[in-house]
Amino acid sequence: MSQFRGQPGRGGASDRGRGRGGERGQGPRGGGPPRGGPPTSSQGPRGGPPSGPVTRGGGPPFPPRGRGQGDFSGGPPRGAFRGGGGPPRGGGGPPRGGQGGSVIFADGSPANIPPRLSDASHDQLIKSFSSLKPDPDRPLRPGYGTRGRAITLRANFFPIRLPAGPIFDYTVEITPTTNINRLKSRIFTLLEQSDVCRPLLGHIAHDRSARLVSAKKLPQPLNIAVPFYEEGETGPRAGATVYTVAIKLDKELDIESLTKHMNGEVGSRNYNTLPLISALNLALQQHSARTGVRVGKNRYFFPSSSESFRLSPGIVAFQGFYTSVRVTYKQLMVNVNNCMTAFIEPGNLADALLAFSQNSRGAMPTLPKAIAKSIKVTTHHLGFKMRKPIKTIATTSARNTFFDWEESGSKSRISVENYFLKKYKMKLAHPADLPVVDIGSAKKTNYVPAELCEIEAGQAYRGKLSDFETAQMIRFACNPPRFNAEAITNEGFPALGLSPVQSPLDGFNLAVDPQMAVVPGRELTPPRLSYSQGTPNVRNGSWNILDVKFHRGAVVRDGWWVLVVRDGKEILQGNTDPNLKTLVTQFRIKLQRSGMQISDSLPTLLATPPLQNLQDASREGALREIRKVITQKLQELGNRKPSFILVLLSHRDNFIYPGIKRLGDVDLGIHTIHMQLNKALGDAKKQDQYLSNVALKCNSKLGGMNHLLEPNAMKWLTKQKTMMVGIDVSHPSPTSREGAPSIAAVVASVDDNFVQFPASLRIQRPDPNRESKEMLSELRDMIIERLLLYENKNKVLPQRIIVFRDGVSEGQFDIVVREEKAQILEAFVKLSAQRPKPYRPLVSIIICGKRHHARFYPTSSNLADRNGNTQPGTVVDKGVTAVFDFDFYLQAHAGLQGTVRPTHYTVVYDEIRLGADELQQGSNDFSYLYARATKAVSLIPAAYYADLACERGRYYLNEFMVDDRASSSGRGSVDRETEKAHVFNAARTAWGEGIHRDIRESMFYI
Repeated sequence: MSQFRGQPGRGGASDRGRGRGGERGQGPRGGGPPRGGPPTSSQGPRGGPPSGPVTRGGGPPFPPRGRGQGDFSGGPPRGAFRGGGGPPRGGGGPPRGGQGGSVIFADGSPANIPPRLSDASHDQLIKSFSSLKPDPDRPLRPGYGTRGRAITLRANFFPIRLPAGPIFDYTVEITPTTNINRLKSRIFTLLEQSDVCRPLLGHIAHDRSARLVSAKKLPQPLNIAVPFYEEGETGPRAGATVYTVAIKLDKELDIESLTKHMNGEVGSRNYNTLPLISALNLALQQHSARTGVRVGKNRYFFPSSSESFRLSPGIVAFQGFYTSVRVTYKQLMVNVNNCMTAFIEPGNLADALLAFSQNSRGAMPTLPKAIAKSIKVTTHHLGFKMRKPIKTIATTSARNTFFDWEESGSKSRISVENYFLKKYKMKLAHPADLPVVDIGSAKKTNYVPAELCEIEAGQAYRGKLSDFETAQMIRFACNPPRFNAEAITNEGFPALGLSPVQSPLDGFNLAVDPQMAVVPGRELTPPRLSYSQGTPNVRNGSWNILDVKFHRGAVVRDGWWVLVVRDGKEILQGNTDPNLKTLVTQFRIKLQRSGMQISDSLPTLLATPPLQNLQDASREGALREIRKVITQKLQELGNRKPSFILVLLSHRDNFIYPGIKRLGDVDLGIHTIHMQLNKALGDAKKQDQYLSNVALKCNSKLGGMNHLLEPNAMKWLTKQKTMMVGIDVSHPSPTSREGAPSIAAVVASVDDNFVQFPASLRIQRPDPNRESKEMLSELRDMIIERLLLYENKNKVLPQRIIVFRDGVSEGQFDIVVREEKAQILEAFVKLSAQRPKPYRPLVSIIICGKRHHARFYPTSSNLADRNGNTQPGTVVDKGVTAVFDFDFYLQAHAGLQGTVRPTHYTVVYDEIRLGADELQQGSNDFSYLYARATKAVSLIPAAYYADLACERGRYYLNEFMVDDRASSSGRGSVDRETEKAHVFNAARTAWGEGIHRDIRESMFYI
């Protein structure tokens, strides 16, 4: 691989740590309503596709596999549906994964680790750090890991040749000012077409908002007049607004300073790479910004030239590419990856409304709220193309919608139908059967008939995908590593303008090596697992528990109940069905054989009345009936609660499952465990495995220990009394009610085996500041709760606290150190005030990132799994990691489908002085201790549990997390801030005291 002059660095864009690998398959984090129906405990961590862009995974041509871990799984059959834009998926052709028989990318091509990554070079770098004073804030890398078998990998990072001279950084001011992004974007398009700017296009790049960078110094002052006109107009109209675009030099960005930082010169450690890296990102992404559609940060899609796949009526999926400049040791890189997201299907708005009219039940047709909220439409009735967002889909037709028409000479009322007939000579095809849409501003309505509005291609869908849509997305997105790697190099590079080089890269004297970086890695050995009876055979990151007993079985002290929810398709005919007693007996035997102590007698059998006729929007009537059945039985038994209720569901539901979880966890304080009857009543082998998986959750909820790690694997945690903490925050989605709260969760271990992790939950008002909204506002009190419970269980407080923080981007690392660390330290001060001696344990904080785009590919078939993925235990801490920071990538789990995604761990605060091998091997070992799966998971369980607890908290406020009250995208004249405050206060009232005190000290969320 050729090595360009240049070096690495911490990348430009912030990757939120929210990307979920395909282990759990339970849907996106942080967005939309919780998925209805119980997740099966056989699923590993981290769920299906988020509502935003997702990483493309793997699929055929390999033999069928069960859904498992890795990125998006599945792949559509050839000749699948076609959505708008791009050619249909044709039949025939070569199978996915490329030509030939090898499962790995670039098999047979040399894979030589470059000299910059030699051990001697890295040893010298670590030695140079000794001259710097140790600081727990953003600690220096203590060294590189040595454990495990050395392997050579390819990574989807590509070396960049840096320009020799500076890059000139300019601010852009537009007068008169506007905050409307559509107008800004159009102004920049017109700016590029101006006689002054056109000669500069070969060496400038901009963000279409407020920043411009140039490879050459521009004349100053530089004020360019831009007469405004809409796309489709031949030129500005008389009296058109003339914007003045002032381009002012802000600073020169020095390349040499970045080079020193990448080379690891200790004096450059605190050099802020972001201004230069973001400038380089602008240059590298300018071609994509001009030819594609950007969704989120650094993700570009090309609907006009890409194949699409229809997910459901109105929604299609497109593949795109992510690109971001990254700083690594002695080499600047660009990280390029496949990504995929859902778009609104283009076409006439009237056609879209008619397609959904079958669900209107006699009312005026409308669109699902998530689709309506995503749409901007174009109109041409003014004689030119106008692009506007839909503010509201009205409930009245053009014939029945009236407004005051002042142009007629006298103010008179006129219908929209007659207005368009008189003013534009347009006779509407749907004057009475379709609604008008409001495309006006917040202060003024502007009603237009739906048939005059076009939905253009390239509009990202902002809602949460349904179960069916998620499954369709998985089918399309899941591809094997080789397929994805070839797509990056063969399709991504030309689309992004990286090869062949497109303007303005050549003007900046930038070039990207088309060969993937080759980096060293290691395969860590899995830990040995301990059960009370039986020794599992760990293979490819998983094992079977059919013939073992839990290390410590829980005791079912107060009996148990079974509740049959009769809702629609009835697999069991109430609590007298003989198949029910058979299933219950089999489950009881499974619990006993697994080591739990439970009576041989039958549990209390309950059943709801038929609920299928109670079909109100949020199933409130059905939930009242379920509550009634349970509370009546409690009253009969003198309010003596069972240890748990086994709830049997015949199908998935977005309201019944969350509603029962709230009923048990918040209202009654009773553990609920769900089964899906279509799985529980399957063939004998599948049923036995399913019941075993449900038993995992049951034992954990009731305080048992499913399995332990061998003592040697625990030494890094047990040499002093240590509490492990997981922290996460879940946010409302675009389809939640405005004002819906965020859910914050803190879980912490209470035993020296690190098995039981009770949780604290809080709701908090979403922060409009994007940089700080992820932070926890009540972390101090939540940490105190966890410490007091630890002390109650152990009669002593921990000497060390290791925090695994999920869900923050690189740009928020310093905020975590500044704000959340401060709250943790405040918790110690508050506890100390009540004690004879000050309490001050050592603290370390590690960020767990999943929404990154680093992927690793084996360079030898002998070291790959059958799909072409790297093996469980793969760790990388050289070549594509930070220069100074203590970070590494760890793939603890098996990539059963798709292209496996590692977790990126970064130590941002470290008083404990953790070692590289200690943390890397320890994190890998601990990934085998996840309670509800018999497999290693991709995210260390403490952080994963915090994620589960957040998701459970969303169930308690399900009515706020999904807004089914209206399908339009606007609220008319309602004061949004007042409404948001009202919704938040209502959610706070509904939350009450949170988790019922009877189950607060348990893993109720598991």
